[in-house]
Amino acid sequence: MIPPVVARWTRAARVSLRSRTVRRRAFHGAVALSLLGLAPMTWAWLSTTRYRLTAGAAPGWTRQVPAAPVGLVLGAGLYGHSPTPMLATRLDIAARLLRVGKVRALLLSGDNSRPGYDEPSVMRDYLVARGVPAGVLVLDYAGFDTWDSCVRARRVFGVRALTVVTQDFHLPRAVALCRAAGLDAFGVGDDSAARFPAQTYVYAVREFGATAKGFLDAVVLRSPPVFPGPRETSLDRVLGARR
Repeated sequence: MIPPVVARWTRAARVSLRSRTVRRRAFHGAVALSLLGLAPMTWAWLSTTRYRLTAGAAPGWTRQVPAAPVGLVLGAGLYGHSPTPMLATRLDIAARLLRVGKVRALLLSGDNSRPGYDEPSVMRDYLVARGVPAGVLVLDYAGFDTWDSCVRARRVFGVRALTVVTQDFHLPRAVALCRAAGLDAFGVGDDSAARFPAQTYVYAVREFGATAKGFLDAVVLRSPPVFPGPRETSLDRVLGARR
């Protein structure tokens, strides 16, 4: 017969062992979930390292940008009928690339999903007011998110190669998704942290969830855009006229 004291110790040891096992498994599960959560960000960063740079990072930075027929500018919100400061910066960079001959046309992709909110038209008006010819601007009114903008550039507008313009925190995801959509994509980003620190922090944190969604759309599900077509030839005409 086992003495009562020994029996109590044995039961306590078993409970402690089970408790440690549960905690260890919970820890391993948390680590696995953390790694899975970071996987999309790792994919976006590592797969695009060679295909992106920061505007103004060094004198003559535009010389490091490969020539492409199209610059894709992604929408970034409006203040009434004006672009947000971040969107205005994207447009300024795109205009610079156009003026130095690194792109021949600009595809302005944004949200026009509801009355009174028209990102592409506001983007066009901003550029025209700064001397960019309206004839080199093509508008995509159904760029509801980055994946949609990339897929529509390829399928709807017939783009094969482009330079995508956005902010640095968004650039790995933008380039990765465009390349996943079949585009020969390079990216130029604005280092917004010095001028818009609060916005940059908020959007940079948001990138974890947005990149996970983008990875799911582009790699796992191959999701179609919200509005997939029809094929448009407006960009073909612009590029044909500027050969």
